[in-house]
Amino acid sequence: MQILKVTVCVCATALASCSSVRVATSPVPTTASISSSDVLTRIDALAADSMEGRDTGRRGGVRSSTYIAAELRRIGLEPAGDTGTFLQAIPWIRRVPDSAATLTVSGQTFRWGTDLLLLPKLGFALALGGQPFGAAFEGNDVPTIFGGRIGDSTVAPELARGKIVVFAPARDRPAYAFWQRDNLRRYRDARAIFVATLDLGAPNNQKVARETFWDSTTTGDATPLAVVSITKAVAERVFGRALDSVTVGSGGAPVSGRARFIDGQPQAPSYNVVGILRGRDAALRNSYVAVGAHHDHVGIGPAVDHDSLRAFNHVVRPRGADDPPPQNVSAESWAKIRHDLDSLRRIRPPRRDSIFNGADDDASGTALALEIAEALAPAANRPRRSIVFVFHTAEEKGLFGSQYYADHPTVPRDSIVAQINMDQMGRGGAADHLPEGPNALVLIGTRRLSRELGDLVERVNGAPAHGFKLDYSFDRNGDPLNAYCRSDHYMYARYNIPVAFFSAAAWHQDYHMVTDETQYVDGERTARIGRYINDVVAAVANLDHRPVIDGPKPDPNGLCRQ
Repeated sequence: MQILKVTVCVCATALASCSSVRVATSPVPTTASISSSDVLTRIDALAADSMEGRDTGRRGGVRSSTYIAAELRRIGLEPAGDTGTFLQAIPWIRRVPDSAATLTVSGQTFRWGTDLLLLPKLGFALALGGQPFGAAFEGNDVPTIFGGRIGDSTVAPELARGKIVVFAPARDRPAYAFWQRDNLRRYRDARAIFVATLDLGAPNNQKVARETFWDSTTTGDATPLAVVSITKAVAERVFGRALDSVTVGSGGAPVSGRARFIDGQPQAPSYNVVGILRGRDAALRNSYVAVGAHHDHVGIGPAVDHDSLRAFNHVVRPRGADDPPPQNVSAESWAKIRHDLDSLRRIRPPRRDSIFNGADDDASGTALALEIAEALAPAANRPRRSIVFVFHTAEEKGLFGSQYYADHPTVPRDSIVAQINMDQMGRGGAADHLPEGPNALVLIGTRRLSRELGDLVERVNGAPAHGFKLDYSFDRNGDPLNAYCRSDHYMYARYNIPVAFFSAAAWHQDYHMVTDETQYVDGERTARIGRYINDVVAAVANLDHRPVIDGPKPDPNGLCRQ
């Protein structure tokens, strides 16, 4: 695959939006102070083109693991991975869909890639209340039943036993994110789940389904369920009419066919990176505060023009990949896009780009975790309790790295008193979404298990050096993003470990785009956030007791809903 990138940043317009002109240079050694230059040096290293988008199961992911491990060794942390190293290997296999997959309905044959896609296992499906995906479907004349719209289903589970449950897409969520809306666990006895989303989200679904890596371990007693994305035409062939006219619980034509994955070896291994900063108090040093971020991103994709993509997203996809590709773009929007692009063309030529550098997601959180480790490593700064730093892999594939570490911790699980998670810590400019203003900091989960932890987080923020506007709007019960259940911290929370999840901005146009580059990171703001979280970590690590748990105890393999 062709790899294209330009590393020079030129600032001129609000759309270009970087705080100053920066050119990548040879890195300067970082220090124990959490500074803008240190943060940007680390993000530059992690988001470099040579990291190839830090994809799990590929050499870019190994390179980021190697960089982090070398930094932990230099800083002076104890290795806490496998066999005396900083690396914890994740059991990983490569799965590619069988392109010969077909389904037959009423004498008509439908084919993989055009009419259907078998969806891979998703690590957070269980956390979101569904069965894990990834099983093969095979059968002859399997009966079908209509389940309604995904997320609004009322069909009784006993009616679905032994049948294919066919769903219409959700009304108000991206087609490729339908698994976030329904508790598919209720259909564990069904033969398969079909969802008519392929028309709406084919590019996203095909990107996921053509090649995927998954954790070969199982979670609890849940067995994978076959989940197939189909086109509306396939669904309407099953029921003989438009889905809007089908009653929930109605039967349809039987389905025959086979859809499966073919397993093989990944290009490269996948690692969590784990190091311990040993506390100074003999009575507390065998208990831990876990500090985490994910070091993986999504790799390399087709080459596109950087500025054209930014101009387009600025107008019609302000949340980046969290906004589905629009079906139609108005003439007014096209005029705005052309105006923005013309402004950029006056200052620089087109530049094609294929690497998803992930500077904000989550080189920024990874950089801050390393900065905190370096800040607390000197003997005079070490807190009483130990800190275990876990840099998770495979967050983008479905929280697999954090799931694996929480299931197989390298310190006793009950010795972890809290987990601090950082994801997308680098933004806060005029083009980014900050509902509470430029001094806002998004917090999620801080009081869900321990009010004491939430109170401590706010008390530390009261210091004159901090004073952020703490934004809890995404932590509300029933919030449609369900963010509490969608990042690495939840894999700890499900084991009743209190968590605090920090994010710098609610969303931005570069999310999961090739435009997520260091030039758009606000270094000063990111460093300031890092100094605050450093003080939160130290405060928890200096408590003479565990944060009191007074929230409801989760089921580690159960439903998670805000």
